[in-house]
Amino acid sequence: MRKSRGRTGRKRRRKHLSFTAGVNCSHKLEYIKLKKWLKDRGFEDNNLRPAEFRETGRGLMATKALQAGDLIISLPEKCLLTTSTVLSSCLGRYILEWKPPVSPLVALCTFLMAERHAGERSPWKTYLDVLPKTSTCPVCWEQDVVNVLPEPLRRKAQEQRTKIQELFTSSQAFFSSLQPLFAEDTGIIFDYSALEWAWCTVNTRTIYMKHPQRECFSLEPDVYALAPYLDLLNHSPDVQVKAAFNEQTRSYEIQTNSQCKKYGQVFICYGPHDNQQLLLEYGFVARDNPHSSVHVSPDTLLKYFPPLDKQRKAKLSVLKDHDFLENLTFGWDGPSWRLLTALKVLSLGADEFSCWRRALLGDVVSARNEQQAWNTAAEICHFLIEETQHVLVQISQWKRNRENLKNHLALVEGLRLEDLKILQKSAEILCNMNMATT
Repeated sequence: MRKSRGRTGRKRRRKHLSFTAGVNCSHKLEYIKLKKWLKDRGFEDNNLRPAEFRETGRGLMATKALQAGDLIISLPEKCLLTTSTVLSSCLGRYILEWKPPVSPLVALCTFLMAERHAGERSPWKTYLDVLPKTSTCPVCWEQDVVNVLPEPLRRKAQEQRTKIQELFTSSQAFFSSLQPLFAEDTGIIFDYSALEWAWCTVNTRTIYMKHPQRECFSLEPDVYALAPYLDLLNHSPDVQVKAAFNEQTRSYEIQTNSQCKKYGQVFICYGPHDNQQLLLEYGFVARDNPHSSVHVSPDTLLKYFPPLDKQRKAKLSVLKDHDFLENLTFGWDGPSWRLLTALKVLSLGADEFSCWRRALLGDVVSARNEQQAWNTAAEICHFLIEETQHVLVQISQWKRNRENLKNHLALVEGLRLEDLKILQKSAEILCNMNMATT
């Protein structure tokens, strides 16, 4: 391949590199301060650089090609923010004395709120400055946007919101007990929006790290650790990593099982999560996520079966008793086995109902039953395609008229577009299946 020459050629190459590999952000003051702050705590790293990427936003770039087995990052224990950090702070004495004991989660949230309030006086200010100021998780969205989420994500987002509200209410007395530490009223420092921010920070950014059970905490597992710099690593479902705390080096280490090109983005995998889970827990959607699926609610399922069926109640009872009314999905490979099984049970004829155990085990009860289940799956799939397209039109209109909701609407749009691709792929599979059996 001929090399480009001269200043124009160099500029062109640099522009192309920025577009495909990300824009190096290590010169920004917040990252310079963060690297120095981490270095003072024993962290040395020459393999990664903060960068902005077109698809994922902020992330970490490799400064050299990485091979499977390479250590991506090794973050010393002194850099980690855990409940031990909280207990060694001025909050420690109050936590030790408080009864009933607070949870490890409440302890971490309280610490984050207190340190953010301390501002320049906080030894953790450098890290707090690079944390997102707001969360993109549905728990923080306006109800109008939550309402256009698919089920069961909408329900789960509401459950999370209720959980934070209950946490806020149940923690009021503990927050008030901290008043001697502050000149300002604790009601201002530990208000609902502050707790929501702290809860989302812990929920979206902590790594799993098991700590010994302490009497000063409730019996909830103490498994959280905030990991500055390491938490800039973005998720990809296509990579594999080995991550754990190394007792010998007293560092949290991540080793890659995948390759990464020089100047490419270094990814880790948060787990085999579908897009609904990623949006709920982390506030983003992954394109072409192999783990994604589209859920079919029990209400949608029942629309396709006659309400006057005398055995309808008994069929529903069978499905409920054997946990076949939840987690019914369409995926990249078509309707799930669980969905087809539920459809087969609901499609049993009056003379076939006694064979429901065979249907649950995946046995063929009759050709008619099989065909009806597949046909109903196709009808449900087409219904969900139309419903998804309708919601996408609605979101498109809202994005033009409701500027304040634009970012959150874009996330729902991304999720729904991925759903549409999955449903269209499923419809194609079902159509081919139908042609093969007729």
